[in-house]
Amino acid sequence: MTKNEMKKHLIDFYISRAYTHLYILGFFADGAVWRVVVTADELDFVTKLDKASRGAGYSLRFKPNKAQKNYLKSLGAEILCSEKFFRELKEMSKYNLGELFEKLETERVGQTWVKDNVPFTEDGDLTVDGVAYQLKFEKATFITEAQMMRMERA
Repeated sequence: MTKNEMKKHLIDFYISRAYTHLYILGFFADGAVWRVVVTADELDFVTKLDKASRGAGYSLRFKPNKAQKNYLKSLGAEILCSEKFFRELKEMSKYNLGELFEKLETERVGQTWVKDNVPFTEDGDLTVDGVAYQLKFEKATFITEAQMMRMERA
């Protein structure tokens, strides 16, 4: 299987099992943290095939380059906060950047954030007005080849 075929296979598998097909993606650009809502249709363009850690094969990651960030901005991305504020928050927190993005986005819509480990197959990370969203921040992994194989066997 070529890398392009593997990427497509991971995307298709992820979409087939995901509870929601709406995503709020966060990324750094121009000294700010941006947020944008996209559908599963955008995943091929804004993800990359990467090596997973600990022998888990390939991974599908949200690791946007400059062109992809500009594209996401063109889809109506908004600034969530300054990069400086976000990084200072990280220094004072036990949470990683993805968790902090989830926290800020959840609080932005007037909800209280609670860290959880609900699988992507069972619910989104955030539900607003009955609509579930999966949240991903720059460098986040959607799925690994090993996860996919475990799920296929289950």
